[in-house]
Amino acid sequence: MIRSDRASQLPPARRAAPVADGRPRRVWRRLGIGAVALVVAVVLALGVFLFSVYQGVHRSSALGADAQVSMNGPVDMLIMGLDSRLDENGKPLPEDIYNALHAGEASTGGLNSNVLMYVHIPADGSAASVFSIPRDDYVDIPGCPDGVCKAKIKEAYGLAFDASQRALARQGKTGDDAYQKSRDAGRSAEIATVNQFLGVRINHFTEVTMVAFFQIAQVVQPVTVCVKQDTQDSYSGANFHAGKQQINAQQAVAFVRQRRDNVHPQLEFTDLDRSRRQQAFLVSLFNQLKQANTFLNPAKLSGIIGVAKQNLVIDSGLNPLSLAPIAANLSGTKLHFYTLPVERFGTDPSGQSVNIVDPTAVRQTVQRLLNPPPPSTPTPTPTPSPTSSASRTTTKKHPTTPTPSAVAPTPVDATGGGTAGPAPTALTDLSGAGVACVK
Repeated sequence: MIRSDRASQLPPARRAAPVADGRPRRVWRRLGIGAVALVVAVVLALGVFLFSVYQGVHRSSALGADAQVSMNGPVDMLIMGLDSRLDENGKPLPEDIYNALHAGEASTGGLNSNVLMYVHIPADGSAASVFSIPRDDYVDIPGCPDGVCKAKIKEAYGLAFDASQRALARQGKTGDDAYQKSRDAGRSAEIATVNQFLGVRINHFTEVTMVAFFQIAQVVQPVTVCVKQDTQDSYSGANFHAGKQQINAQQAVAFVRQRRDNVHPQLEFTDLDRSRRQQAFLVSLFNQLKQANTFLNPAKLSGIIGVAKQNLVIDSGLNPLSLAPIAANLSGTKLHFYTLPVERFGTDPSGQSVNIVDPTAVRQTVQRLLNPPPPSTPTPTPTPSPTSSASRTTTKKHPTTPTPSAVAPTPVDATGGGTAGPAPTALTDLSGAGVACVK
């Protein structure tokens, strides 16, 4: 397994508006002008503030010509969550962060994209779709970085990073600039791999590290989640009871990382359950942010901004000010989560466990969900005349056979024989309490 970290290279961070009725016109006018001036001042201040905020966020040109500058068309975004225990600059984290993460030290992990989510937001504002891509899907890697042409989809980033870093070193280029160029090479490779695997064209991306997730959870905690049964896992630190519960930041990390249960082995966790955990957490978090007006809370907003500037990377064409109203509109039945199916578990030539997938079937599934066929118009049933003898005859009804396009594919259960039920299916809509109960 290739690990791409720099730990070894570093030396030992509102009032009601006045009513015009019954008041002199000049007073109303003064008040009106004063109110307008106040609104303009606030808007200008907010605009400058937000501009300075996203100006401070790390930006990457890894998308190249595919980067979308205007937000008028569809948004096809890739969210990459890295398993690195370093920050976005490759620096080690404070010791208390490692203790809270329950996920090893600076040398643990690498630049694998352990979380991969493809987000499609149509240009017409209709329902958005979020596809979780299982991290161990065994796929072709464009360009064969490091001489590896097929690997787990999560490894494309690290392989390309490693190849780029070594190539730059041979040219005598090292240090922070070379490191960031290699990170861009990793991002480009991961995006190209997802484009090829799903048959899409990514035009935006966001990259976060594990610590960014933890720090955002610290700002917004507690978050409400729900599990179907008691579960405990010493590896991730998970220890949850059945039902809804509020969890803190440290528990949130365990919640989204859990993929086994060493106390209740009969639950038969798989890596796909971890993907559903991540989806469920995002659903709860998204609703909580909207319901609590988090972005009107200066303290919480300041905390999120600090995390974004330190441990978040976005593409050079992404304008958060344009994306914000789009995100605010994603509620109710306008956001669907899917987990892409796998055919079975297997091993690669080196003996590592992988997900065996059918790329053609995956691409067809994605395209069918993004471009559903128009609903068929039912044929009207003629109403028999009341005087007709036929009206007294009971006609036997036959069950309706669904059309092939309405039938979702059924994957092989990742634990062995049998089926895991129809997939992909919507995990939940952002409606009601917005809490999805998962395994």
